[in-house]
Amino acid sequence: MLRFGLCFYLLFLVASPAVALELRGNWQQGGVIIGKLAEGQQIEYRGKRLQLSPQNEFVIGLGRDAAKEVTLTVLDQQGKRIDYKYQVKQRQYNIQRVTGVPQQTVEPDPDQVERAKQEAKMAADARKGDLPLPFFAQKFVWPLTGRITGVYGSQRFYNGVPNSPHYGVDIARPVGTLVKAPAGGLVTLVHKDMFFSGGTLIIDHGHGLSSTFIHLSEILVKEGDEIVQGQIIAKVGQTGRATGPHLDWRMNWFEERIDPQLLVGAMSSE
Repeated sequence: MLRFGLCFYLLFLVASPAVALELRGNWQQGGVIIGKLAEGQQIEYRGKRLQLSPQNEFVIGLGRDAAKEVTLTVLDQQGKRIDYKYQVKQRQYNIQRVTGVPQQTVEPDPDQVERAKQEAKMAADARKGDLPLPFFAQKFVWPLTGRITGVYGSQRFYNGVPNSPHYGVDIARPVGTLVKAPAGGLVTLVHKDMFFSGGTLIIDHGHGLSSTFIHLSEILVKEGDEIVQGQIIAKVGQTGRATGPHLDWRMNWFEERIDPQLLVGAMSSE
């Protein structure tokens, strides 16, 4: 009887291997998490089954207002579901309140609003794909270096009315400064003159992770191009609603806005 019980226990271990879940990234609002599973396992986040790369890697993005706790659900080779809970660091953002602003600035022209809505939909459509590209797992690099003049998550209130938060990192450089790809990807949007963002370029890095570059003076790639990390893709500008020449680099994981600085870390000098 003891021998039978021991054999059954050994068979159970073979048939139910331990879940292998490797994670790297920043567990804080705006962070990106890259994960890796064992062969044959699957993973779900917020009720959605995530795509895996050939190396069994996946990615998730934590938005600006991500909750204090998130859950990842791993499905093992037999379909057993195991929940893993992670704490998300909450951030304090720079909030500015500006009064005495002309009302037409707070409430723009309706025609401009409609144009901006249409262009926002174009950008959203360019970022919603779940392309099976491997570049999301690369170590990202800065698209250029310079003085940082705007950071992720900051927000202004004009005459008590909240403006949209700033979702990117602003890097001040002269018009014409070359911009390189922070990682490989597929160009999904090129627009020379959007109302708010001016020259706009979107690159999909795969599995929902994308980069958006705005206020560009010139875009040197076209839609459908597959590019490599470090490739020259555009030039810094002052187009759209920009108050000075700079690059505004933003990132998304599907509809979640994430912080590029958490992927690249501290900027090295040129």
